[in-house]
Amino acid sequence: MGRILRRCVRDTRGATAIEYGLIISLVVLAMMVALVAVADGTIGMWTNVTDSAEAVW
Repeated sequence: MGRILRRCVRDTRGATAIEYGLIISLVVLAMMVALVAVADGTIGMWTNVTDSAEAVW
């Protein structure tokens, strides 16, 4: 039993996969936050374009 436990403690393959998963999750979260920030600015820009176009017509 002790040998199996020591072997499981030394095996780091699963830990590396979890670390990569966490890194990818953080990158995706940062991308989503950036997209929301850009979307708010873009909506404001297109609202101004629409208002200007309606004023001309």
